[in-house]
Amino acid sequence: MAPTVEVPSSEMSNLSVNPTAPKGTAKRDSLRANEIEIQAMWERERAFEADAADDGKEKFIVTFPFPYSNGHLHIGHAFSLTKSVFRAQFERHMGKNVLFPFAFHCTGMPIQAAANKLKSEIEAYGVPPKFPEDDPEIRAKMEAELAEAAAAKAAKQTGDLKAKGGKTKLVSKTGTGIVRQWNILAKMVPEEEIPQFVDALYWLNYFPPIGVEHMKRFGAGVDWRRSFITTFVNPYYDAFIRWQFNVLREKGKILFGKRNNVYSIVDGQVCADHDRSEGEGVGPQEYVLIKLKVLQPDHGQARHKKMEALLEKFGDKGIYLVPATLRPETMYGQTNCFVLPEGEYGAYYIDATDEVFIMSERSARGLSCQVNSDDKYFTKEFGKIECLEKFTGNELLGLPLKAPNALYEKVYTLPLLTIKMDKGTGVVTSVPSDAPDDYVALKTLQDKPDFAAKYDITPDMVDSYKVVPIIEIEGYGDASAVFMCEKLKIKSANDRVKLAQAKDETYLKGFTSGIMKVGPYAGQKVSDAKPKIKESMIAAGQAHLYFEPESRVVSRTNDECVVAATDQWYLAYGEESWTQAVKNHILDEEKFNSYDPIAQAKYEYTVGWLKEWACTRQFGLGTYLPWDNQWVIESLSDSTIYMAYYTIAHVLQGENNLNGESSKSPGKIDPSDLTDDVFNFIFRKGPMPANTNIDPMILEKCKTEFRYWYPMDLRVSAKDLIPNHLTMALYNHAAIWDDEPELWPRGYYTNGHVLVDAEKMSKSKGNFLMMDETVENFSADATRFACADAGDSIEDANFSRETADTAIVSLVNEQEWISETYAMEGMRTSEDSMNFMDRVLMNETNRAITETAKCFSAMQFREGLQKGWYEMLLARNEYRSYCNDSGIPMHRNAVTKWCEAIVVMICPVCPHWSEKVWKQIGKSGHAIKAPWPTAEQEDKLLSRQAKFLRDNLKNLRQQVGKGPKGCKSASLLVTDSYPDWKVDVLLMMQEKYDSGFPNDFMQQLKKWCGNLSDKKLIKNTMQFASFTKKEVEDVGPIAMDTTLPFDQKAIMEDCISYFKSQLNLESIDVIKLDDSNVAVPDRVRENVIPGKSYLWFH
Repeated sequence: MAPTVEVPSSEMSNLSVNPTAPKGTAKRDSLRANEIEIQAMWERERAFEADAADDGKEKFIVTFPFPYSNGHLHIGHAFSLTKSVFRAQFERHMGKNVLFPFAFHCTGMPIQAAANKLKSEIEAYGVPPKFPEDDPEIRAKMEAELAEAAAAKAAKQTGDLKAKGGKTKLVSKTGTGIVRQWNILAKMVPEEEIPQFVDALYWLNYFPPIGVEHMKRFGAGVDWRRSFITTFVNPYYDAFIRWQFNVLREKGKILFGKRNNVYSIVDGQVCADHDRSEGEGVGPQEYVLIKLKVLQPDHGQARHKKMEALLEKFGDKGIYLVPATLRPETMYGQTNCFVLPEGEYGAYYIDATDEVFIMSERSARGLSCQVNSDDKYFTKEFGKIECLEKFTGNELLGLPLKAPNALYEKVYTLPLLTIKMDKGTGVVTSVPSDAPDDYVALKTLQDKPDFAAKYDITPDMVDSYKVVPIIEIEGYGDASAVFMCEKLKIKSANDRVKLAQAKDETYLKGFTSGIMKVGPYAGQKVSDAKPKIKESMIAAGQAHLYFEPESRVVSRTNDECVVAATDQWYLAYGEESWTQAVKNHILDEEKFNSYDPIAQAKYEYTVGWLKEWACTRQFGLGTYLPWDNQWVIESLSDSTIYMAYYTIAHVLQGENNLNGESSKSPGKIDPSDLTDDVFNFIFRKGPMPANTNIDPMILEKCKTEFRYWYPMDLRVSAKDLIPNHLTMALYNHAAIWDDEPELWPRGYYTNGHVLVDAEKMSKSKGNFLMMDETVENFSADATRFACADAGDSIEDANFSRETADTAIVSLVNEQEWISETYAMEGMRTSEDSMNFMDRVLMNETNRAITETAKCFSAMQFREGLQKGWYEMLLARNEYRSYCNDSGIPMHRNAVTKWCEAIVVMICPVCPHWSEKVWKQIGKSGHAIKAPWPTAEQEDKLLSRQAKFLRDNLKNLRQQVGKGPKGCKSASLLVTDSYPDWKVDVLLMMQEKYDSGFPNDFMQQLKKWCGNLSDKKLIKNTMQFASFTKKEVEDVGPIAMDTTLPFDQKAIMEDCISYFKSQLNLESIDVIKLDDSNVAVPDRVRENVIPGKSYLWFH
């Protein structure tokens, strides 16, 4: 057992309630005071530390991507983080030995770039700096220049000379677009300390400890003994990464050669993040250039004179329009080619192939820096390309082309007004079967002859070109673009939002579910056929690879960057056997859980396209490549298997040792002794290293810890890491432990981004929330509550400050009610005194316990909050109201079960609250260690009876509101008998039901209704069957019984005092129509059916 620490850490000692909090915050302050006390207790008693054990408990390890340490954590971090925190705490309640470690990432250029920028500002403007924009006139001028530049950029990108300038991303974030590193730091750091941040290493010492403090205030439940930072500053982690890369190289996963990198031709070097004024974090994007051969113009149009001359001079070499595509597999469906009529194009000579390519100047510039094959560049001189002729898009319209793989022998160049000249080559090939934009554009030209004639496009260039089905997608047919455009009622290119939706859906479904219908790979999945088609087209000389930045990148010398092939170390992610191993893993539901079909599709898609990845840089913080010290391992490559490092970090580094000072090592390990043989023994079943200075017992302990905790059970992340980090982690696990696939990750959960009050976070809107500030404003538990309520899917969620405010009140009120109730005298205690509503509360509690556990295990925390908190409160409120209105004391057993259950069920979300209430109700130990409440099987019949009572009370309130004024007495009519037509429907439904209804049940029902002649009866039948079907889904097949399986009259009479109080009636008698001789008018009788009572005022 770990020794007790009597004195909390300095971070915990400094925690206090904000003394300047606004008035009216007493409830919030009481929560914060309790949180400070509870967090100190957790730290004192090492509540979240977990070690390998042989006590028979199942283990559970969950991890979260370490945040970048260049500032404070914000609510976006907190929202994603809670998914890990909630699940970890839930698994503790399920009796598992749970480990949730956490670390901080410092690798890469952002910190170095920020330090460099601060240094430049200080050198130019002093300390404290006097910036030019401090003068209002100069600021106005600078902002006007930024707005003008934004307008010019917008016009250039759209080709619209009338385009209006919009706010750039920078302006949207800051309100001015004038950003100074000094001012950014001034919001987080005392001004007198800012000058020290010119040293990049100072950031590593400053922000990570603050991150630890803020995480503790959030109640994150981390085993902090295992925390660390990255880069060479931490010699232990540095040794681990060197070992990882040596193993990867040993296995042939790291190669050297020309790699495509973002590059500045003006600067003559790779443009790393710190060299960029725009486009930080942007990498290369691979395209396929499709070669559409220009044929002799055949319509005698004067605009083709230049092309005719070019063909005369260079036609024997081959002149090609070269659109860039991400979907080479769709080239079988080409019907035409698009250009922008006002666009500017050039005919460029390609030395490597002795051909002429027609493309934009921007793309030709990029192509001149890339290799064609065998490391041979496209042009003789790197970065330079010869332009033979210039064209406007209009001069290219109407040209006949020979499109590779197309079923049409000849296609034509047509106008498309939405082409952006800053993306691709400015030339777009058209596949209307599978590209919604292409379909809409072609159909517009076919349906609007006047529009086509405006650009001298003749009918024979468009009318005879029909959609060519090439890919079959279940549910979408063999022309998914046509299907989606018709489904979404897309009429023109102006339906941009719908077109974007259609494009995203068809592209994703096409790749993950599509089956090729044409070509040599017909019958194969698109995901399998795509690389084969690409390679075959390249081999046949019909296509070439082409790269450009994923989005615009501009160097600090104001040069728009390209992608250039330069010498580089890279990870060979595209290698076939490696890719197949990862694919097999993620497709096996027994081995890998993605929790969401959309996320699963994204993993499959990423594995399909992820290829070689440049894993080193020549600038920035990190670990130096072991065999070539001029290179630094980049940030996405030193963060792929560090989850394994967590398992031994507490032995190597220990607590309060983020930087890895060897003097603090619990295992007395010198970092220089961490050889590859040592790590191979710990992680890869290697032999005990000979002649090591490390105690063999310590090495055995490390090996045991790793073998105990691995594989990683769950990793939680935002969805934007699927295309890179998460998939790369799968690849690296598959490489390092290729002979032990049982050690590969077992599950990934990804969430969407978080909005704040339904808007994207923005400083200018005042809704950019830092995590620690939010905790101070709302308390940790209320913040966590609002995070749980924000949403769980891969779509964006919404953090509501109103929800956090409401949670404060709710938590405090419930704490007080539970405390008062436990102190209450006179509650019923005997089993014999248990009445119907006592049993209902117990049953509702049992149901909530089971349903909440299902939700939490499926990472559905919002739904779990609904079941385990909101519905529990509703059940208690109903029970409390019944007891108060009936004058009956509550039953202690029912209340105790409810209280103990809700305290544990809300503990994953609000653990500080649970700890306090747990002690208030006299329970020993920690709430966070309490077992999940036991639940008896839900009594479905009792649930139905409770629903009957609840629904009837709601209906009766409405009847009282419409009843005669002043009337204080009424008869409550019930019946067990359905009319004959409803009995027939129920019998038919019983016949169709077999552990569930068939998928086409409603269609079968419509066919069955065809035998009915009365239209009103058909409508009533459909409504009744639909209602009953939902009831069956809620309570089971008993909902189809032709007579109710319970005594309605007995339930009503048992609750008559409750009904009288709720309905404000002095007298109610219950009449069962089946047994009574009371003369009830027919017009009243027809309102009474089984399960639905009726108030008869008479």
